[in-house]
Amino acid sequence: MLDGILRIQPWYLPQYLVPVLGMVLGNSLTGVSLATERFTSTLVNDRERIEGLLALGATRREAVRGPLREALRAGMIPTLNSMAVMGVVSLPGMMTGQILAGADPTTAVRYQVVIMFVIACTTTLACLAWLELAFRRLFDVQHRLRVERLVQR
Repeated sequence: MLDGILRIQPWYLPQYLVPVLGMVLGNSLTGVSLATERFTSTLVNDRERIEGLLALGATRREAVRGPLREALRAGMIPTLNSMAVMGVVSLPGMMTGQILAGADPTTAVRYQVVIMFVIACTTTLACLAWLELAFRRLFDVQHRLRVERLVQR
């Protein structure tokens, strides 16, 4: 991304890589946390319905298709909200910093748009991967919900 889209050479210099990775990882962590919380709380709250679907012959994936979709949606809310208001209601930190440092505003906007798309993609992929791991951990190959693996707080 740093080399191909933004044409930063070399892309691995810490002055470029560290801030971008910090933004990407921070946003991905927020998304994964929200998605995990939504998925596990839905499993706890809808346990009877999910186990009923499993008892009626649904596969484990069919039984939790809705909760997985809702969990992914919940994980993406902060990123989508940031993208919706970027430049209109709020100025993101990286763009503001570049403008204050004297960079051309159009270049700062271009960087910020690319960063927001990268954040959206990595957050989506991180949420999907984490939800798949949680799904595999909470359901066994016999299509049973493993409630004992959920910890109540």
